[in-house]
Amino acid sequence: MTWLIALIAISLVLNLVFVIMIASLKYSRSAPNAENTDMPAPARSPEMDVAKFYNEQTDNFLKVYGNVIQAFRTKNVNTLLDYQIGTIGLKSGMKALDAGCGVCGPAVYFAQQAGCTIEAITISRVQVEKAKEHIARNGAEDRVFVREGDYHNLEACYPENSFDAIYFLESFGHAKSHEQVLDSAWKVLKPGGVVYIKDLFIKKAALKGMAPGIEKEIQNINSAYHYNVPELNRILDHVRKKGYILSSLKTIDIPLEEFENLTISNDFQELTGINKIENLREYVFPVDFFELKLIKPAIGLASGNSRYFLQNMYFMQIQNWPEKDL
Repeated sequence: MTWLIALIAISLVLNLVFVIMIASLKYSRSAPNAENTDMPAPARSPEMDVAKFYNEQTDNFLKVYGNVIQAFRTKNVNTLLDYQIGTIGLKSGMKALDAGCGVCGPAVYFAQQAGCTIEAITISRVQVEKAKEHIARNGAEDRVFVREGDYHNLEACYPENSFDAIYFLESFGHAKSHEQVLDSAWKVLKPGGVVYIKDLFIKKAALKGMAPGIEKEIQNINSAYHYNVPELNRILDHVRKKGYILSSLKTIDIPLEEFENLTISNDFQELTGINKIENLREYVFPVDFFELKLIKPAIGLASGNSRYFLQNMYFMQIQNWPEKDL
């Protein structure tokens, strides 16, 4: 009798373990990722080809936007460009990189107004040709230099520690891998240099019912414009892990009445039929525009940057350590 009771007990235990395993498996398939409970980043268009898109559409962009291809803009576009000069910190003698430069409208303006030298890179052959024409018309051949290339691999085009500033003006979202772009920028940025990103980011749904509409419209943008709208928190996580100093994150700090009111974007959609919004009243606006400013530390991780900057200030100012000993 004892062996029969033991056998029944073992059978019950095995059945209980089996039930727990099945329940765990079902949960693991249905539960959200513990590390990321936010709305997943919508998939890019599988045929994403940024070069082909701009080779075909640059003339249409120029008809609507002029030489400054930025959708989030001021009525007088020079107001935005002057603001960006100040925010990026462009000054005479600096060398900057325009990553995803379009036809070099901003690059030429920055070089002329700030007295800096601009290297410019675009993946579009047509944009390179148009940019060279624009540079020549404005007599900026000695200050603005454009080339065709991929900003995912800047180190293949420029030496390490080349630039005082690298900026992305509504071009960052075309990246197949935002992380790779930021890592590549790190390699060619001088210690103490600045990365400036002005772009659209996936909007957070204030109300649960807004989430499906946001996700749908993000997918539309990605597909229509060969974009990959970034998720802000993922970008912030990456830059902080990389070692960048997060200098600022904010909306464009220009008075509201200075901004253009979406008419120009609607004009482009009417001209091309690309992602045309049929009912603006009911449209779920799926993005937020932010500007993100990062600094590559002047002191590397291996030489003191693993400490908080106040610690290094203490050692230098109180203990009189030279910077090389940090």
